[in-house]
Amino acid sequence: MKELDKLKTGFRQFRKYYFEDNPELYRQLTEKGQSPKAIIIACCDSRVHPAHVMDTDPGDIFVVRNVANLVPAFVDDGKTHGTSAAIEFAVKHLKVPHIIVMGHSQCGGIRALMEGEHFGRKHNFIDPWMAIMAPAKDSVDRLHGNAPLDERCEFCERAAISVSLDNLMTFPFVRRGVENGELQLHGWYFDIKNGILFERHPVEDNFIPI
Repeated sequence: MKELDKLKTGFRQFRKYYFEDNPELYRQLTEKGQSPKAIIIACCDSRVHPAHVMDTDPGDIFVVRNVANLVPAFVDDGKTHGTSAAIEFAVKHLKVPHIIVMGHSQCGGIRALMEGEHFGRKHNFIDPWMAIMAPAKDSVDRLHGNAPLDERCEFCERAAISVSLDNLMTFPFVRRGVENGELQLHGWYFDIKNGILFERHPVEDNFIPI
């Protein structure tokens, strides 16, 4: 189990810093509860942890991670919807003022979507999940269909953020919050290779470095 030694050592360091040397933060978090200022919907890619990328403390951000940082459209069918449940909790109960959809470069989920077929591999769960982003793929195929796969994937990674932001507005409680000025939506994109974080311009639908 040597693969887990780093994790166990990391926990010991975490505990020493937050519970022995600097216990006040967790004392407040346990006594007063959490009040994060943003929910971040990020990818489960191991290279893109929002807490590390943004250098946050415990309690700063409410994080939802799934394959390719997708937001599905609102569906009220009584079934299980993990990402939607987290969004509902953050907006209705935690009253977060910001929702950030954070995409990234070299996303495996987006590549699976753009490839379409997987050379004999079957994705029972990934493919139906990534079908949420069919509008993003269709847009990229229409505008950049002749580009190499890597470039089309990058275009789609950014286009998918815009689709997720549109899907957020299908949630009645999100739309109300935005229209009342209590909630703001943001699209961010992390370039892993160059270490640059981009923010989506809400009107021009392009990304500028933060």
